Amino acid sequence: MIEYHPVTPERLGDLARFSEAHGKFRYCSCMRWRLTSAQYRQSTKESRVEALDDLVREGTPIGVLAYEGDMPIGWCSIAPRETYGALERYKGLPRLDDRPVWSVVCFFVDRRGRRTGLTVGLLGAAVDYARACGATIIEGYPGLYSFMGTSTAFEKAGFADVTPRGQQRRVMRWFGSRDD
Repeated sequence: MIEYHPVTPERLGDLARFSEAHGKFRYCSCMRWRLTSAQYRQSTKESRVEALDDLVREGTPIGVLAYEGDMPIGWCSIAPRETYGALERYKGLPRLDDRPVWSVVCFFVDRRGRRTGLTVGLLGAAVDYARACGATIIEGYPGLYSFMGTSTAFEKAGFADVTPRGQQRRVMRWFGSRDD
């Protein structure tokens, strides 16, 4: 049975266990899109780990963990778009409009959870979390990098392709209500 929980101060220990068990995740600590490019270049692995923890302590939404029992085995980064400094500046993915948007920018799934539908489950949990925080529009950017998910996973989670004509980078949005 898989459970999903937002990362809150009470779950920082679980985030640390997940990070320590997954070196690729720990290297970035999901700060690549949160820091501007200059800030990221100046940061270290340790400072990125601490920066992510600081966001949680400050009450900034950062994402959702998937658990198998008490073991965190998956991650989905979701937060208000404006908290992603590099994303806000990235010309390849400009804002589509001026409405408030939450963005999904990263997944990391433990090898034991791959090819099991965990990414779709994480997306559903991320949508539920964002909605509980007041979000009405949620975006994802599949295919840009492998860690950003696939179009198929976003479609299965109820997202629709809203990529503007002529834009190379795909944008998928989740709109509306989810009553289940």
